[in-house]
Amino acid sequence: MKQKRRRLSLRNSLLTKYFLIVLSAMLILPIGFPAILVVMTLQAHGGDRLADGVYNSSALEKMWHAEAAKLADASPESVDEALRRLKEQYPKAAMFWVDQTGATRLKLPQTLELPSEWSVPYTIQFMKEASSGSGNYSVVAFLGDQPETGSFMTLQIPRSEMPKAGSPFNARSTAILYSSLLAVLGLFLFISLLFFYRIRKRLVRLETAMTTPAETGIPSPVAAQRLDEIGRLEHAFNDMIAKLERSREREAQEEALRRDLIAKLSHDLRTPLTAIRGHAFGLQQEALSEKGRESLALIDRKIDSLGRLIDNLFSFTLLASGQYPYKPQRVDIVRMARTQLAGWYPAFEQEGFEIDSDLPEEAVYWEVDTQWLERVLDNYLQNVLRHAKSGRCVALRVFAEAGGRIVVADRGPGMNAESMEKGAGIGLSIAALMLKDMKLRSVVRSGPLGTEVHISRL
Repeated sequence: MKQKRRRLSLRNSLLTKYFLIVLSAMLILPIGFPAILVVMTLQAHGGDRLADGVYNSSALEKMWHAEAAKLADASPESVDEALRRLKEQYPKAAMFWVDQTGATRLKLPQTLELPSEWSVPYTIQFMKEASSGSGNYSVVAFLGDQPETGSFMTLQIPRSEMPKAGSPFNARSTAILYSSLLAVLGLFLFISLLFFYRIRKRLVRLETAMTTPAETGIPSPVAAQRLDEIGRLEHAFNDMIAKLERSREREAQEEALRRDLIAKLSHDLRTPLTAIRGHAFGLQQEALSEKGRESLALIDRKIDSLGRLIDNLFSFTLLASGQYPYKPQRVDIVRMARTQLAGWYPAFEQEGFEIDSDLPEEAVYWEVDTQWLERVLDNYLQNVLRHAKSGRCVALRVFAEAGGRIVVADRGPGMNAESMEKGAGIGLSIAALMLKDMKLRSVVRSGPLGTEVHISRL
């Protein structure tokens, strides 16, 4: 099973595909090069012209002697007609013939510089130059292909139209050969470029899918159609998305269960808490000893703390799920701070706090929910009352510059100090969530000499 899976992976591997491309190029070069040579050689020896239009010397020589053999005992007019016909077939060639008396008869073209009468020495010199390979390429054939006739016909072609010595091909044939090799190389480069372009396109598509989340916050799956390395990566990406979606669904179900549990617990706890508060109030009307009254006061404080804890827990759950009602409006924060301080004044005065307020005369307006901002200030002031009693000082200030700022300060031991009243910090968490939704921020500066909370707009 493992070997079969490995064989399939090699068959679908990108490395295997590219190896086949390289192997094909390596096979085309040694096979294609001789094939091109064979084809061009066959063309060279199979006709009087090579593949690129130049003349084939051996074929021309055979053709010229064959034409001369046909002209045995031919009249001068027949010889002239044969040469004109051959001139039409070989326009780049020069042709002429000399009769048995040594007189030059027909010259094609007429501009050829030839003697009108051929002497024996001149004829011997001409034959020698024609066979030596100097000047033009020349083919001389006796009429009837018989030397005793004394008449001969000559074909002359410029050496530039003939192949190089030692090879059946000239420069143009060599250029064709190299062009073919360059074409093979260019085809290999094009296929390689196309191969890597498709790989890059698939990788870019996968990157776009990874970095572009859907409305749910989770990326959308991609279509995985192949089983190569990138295809397996796409399948793994889709599996990861499926797991994230299942995890998100489980989290949503757990969150719904948690909210439902907290709501039910809050409701169920309020009922016995109300009964306990009623009995505690009834006991206050009875005659109790000093120790009993102290115990009853402690019970009353714990009931209040428990009630606030239940309210905070329920409020935090609603805020975290986005179900807490938010009604923003234009609020004068100076007036609100003054009202809040007046409401808390008796409680701080009873505990012996020094109360410091610095509120400007002009109004400062924020677009916030009044109840939310009051809840935030209540939480911070309640923390001062519970945890900063040792400093016996509370300050509430409002500054109008830079869009407005609210500062709650105390002289307690700081937020990191131990406190008998220290809880889970749900009140501060509620304040942070409310400030975030109201587009406000809080900066806390806390140390052994006190704590300052600065609330301002973003």
